Amino acid sequence: MRILQINPITPQQRLIDQVVDSLRQGAIIAYPTDTMYGIGCDIFNQKAVKRIYQIKRRDKNKPFSFICSSLKDVSQYCFLSNSAYRLMKKCLPGPYTFVLPAMKIVPKIMMSKQKTVGIRVPENKICQQIVYTLGNPILTTSATLEEDIYLSEAFEVEERLGSQIDIIIDGEPITPAPSSVISLIGEDVLVIRAGKGDISDFIL
Repeated sequence: MRILQINPITPQQRLIDQVVDSLRQGAIIAYPTDTMYGIGCDIFNQKAVKRIYQIKRRDKNKPFSFICSSLKDVSQYCFLSNSAYRLMKKCLPGPYTFVLPAMKIVPKIMMSKQKTVGIRVPENKICQQIVYTLGNPILTTSATLEEDIYLSEAFEVEERLGSQIDIIIDGEPITPAPSSVISLIGEDVLVIRAGKGDISDFIL
C-alpha cells in the first residue's frame, strides 16, 4: 500500500499518471471526493470490481456507482433526455449521484437488473483528473464498512482499510456527508436520498 500526497487545487500530473498506471493494472485506490473519502477502481477491470465487492462485503445485486469526468463524459455511458441534461448541467460538478439508464458500453457488473447506473461528477479536481487521464470512469463507494460513518481524511482510510487498498491519495480534509441521490429515469424526477447536494431543483 502506498500513500500519495496530491495537491487538491493543482494535482501534480506525474502523480496522477502513477495512479492511472496502477488502475490500468487492476489497483484499488482510495481518494477524496466532494462528499467523503471513497474507494474505487477502473470499471472495466472486472477482477478489481469483484475485489471491491469483497472488501465492502456487498451483495452482487447492489451495483456500485461510478465517476465520470464531466457531463459530456456522462453521455457516453448513460441515456440523457433533454430535461435530464438541463437539470444535471445546473448542479454538476457537485455532490450528487444521478440514477440513469445505462448504455451497452457499461459492464453488466456495474448495472442494476433494470439496466440503470448511478453516476457522479464530483467537484474535486483530483477525481476529475484521474478519470480524465484514465479515459473512462472509476467505481466509487464510501471508504468504510460501517453504515453512516463517512471518512474525511486519508489516515482514517489507512486505519480501517489500509491492508486492502493499493494506493491511498492524501488530499485535503473533507467535511463528510453523503451525496444527494436523484433518479432521472424517463421524464420522472425522484429524490431517493437528500444529502449534501441541494435538492430544491428536483422537488416538483
